[in-house]
Amino acid sequence: MAIIAVVDYDMGNLHSVCKGLEKAGATPKVTDSPRIIEQADAVVLPGVGSFDPAVRHLRSRSLEQPIKNAIASGKPFLGVCLGLQILFESSEEGTEPGLGIIKGKVKRFRPEPGITVPHMGWNQLELHQPKSSLWEHLPPQPWVYFVHSYYVEPTDLDIRAATVTHGSQNITAAIARDNLMAVQFHPEKSSNIGLQILSNFVSQVWTEVAA
Repeated sequence: MAIIAVVDYDMGNLHSVCKGLEKAGATPKVTDSPRIIEQADAVVLPGVGSFDPAVRHLRSRSLEQPIKNAIASGKPFLGVCLGLQILFESSEEGTEPGLGIIKGKVKRFRPEPGITVPHMGWNQLELHQPKSSLWEHLPPQPWVYFVHSYYVEPTDLDIRAATVTHGSQNITAAIARDNLMAVQFHPEKSSNIGLQILSNFVSQVWTEVAA
């Protein structure tokens, strides 16, 4: 049975993420144990809240290096919302350095007439890596659910797996590189589309375990 470690660092949506993974057929294990993260078959890093407290909580629990090790090991890794943003080098939301796993910054939406900040509600993805395992069995422009005031801007644009448009701003909605995947939206709140995305991730975990 594949075990997916869901990292607990007091920043958010653990219950809803775990329910989504369970519906997708996985066995999630909520943990702040570096040993369990190391032993798990895959890792999910969720998160809701602010950048600085998130990275402080991770570091206070000695979880930064286990997360980096998990990604370097090649096991499937999924970041969700704030769990995407803290993978980057820095954020306009605070002063703490991010994990620096992905080169780039987290930026705040520019003020613009006719748009709301936070970007909250349903919006359509434009998929940029159609062969990514995350997007299997999805329609061309799937609707997913967002709640965020900041967005990631990777240095390497080829890492973008999806974008979304809010007002005149087209921003990164998901990244994918090798075993690392992360999304700005909430798959656990995105109805059948979100469940399919989580199922795709779980299927990748099973494929890796069986290999």
